[in-house]
Amino acid sequence: MEKVYLSKDGYDKMMADLEFLKTSKRREIAKQLDLARSFGDLRENAEYEAAKQALALNEIRIRELEEKISRAEIIKPESVQTDKVFLGSKVTLWDMTYEEEVVFELTGSDEADPAEGRISINSPVATALLGHSVGETVEAKAPRGVQKYKILKISR
Repeated sequence: MEKVYLSKDGYDKMMADLEFLKTSKRREIAKQLDLARSFGDLRENAEYEAAKQALALNEIRIRELEEKISRAEIIKPESVQTDKVFLGSKVTLWDMTYEEEVVFELTGSDEADPAEGRISINSPVATALLGHSVGETVEAKAPRGVQKYKILKISR
């Protein structure tokens, strides 16, 4: 089984989400089921079917989170090297196409949020950066074409 790489914050968030789904969300859905049952005939009861569907989706999400947590490996900031780009690195780049400085943090896929500058190590840009050092130029085959970046700084 493949490891799920998470920061401590990402792991804590995943645990909190799991706890919410197992407690509050389950109770909320149980109330919806009870209310829908009170409407009578369950064979033609749209509210009951919707509540059953919500319950099924909640249980699927619980199983997904439990499975990911069981495979989680927490990346400790102090273990992230700064001589080369690795998972957990914060990389300052010069985007040679748009002639601007950009900063990316390389995360596991579960914590990726490109709008916040956190990109998955499975993304084309991160894959191109992995293992490279400050001063090197890399090319990434991204959906919007080939992107060229020069690595300016690597930090934790």
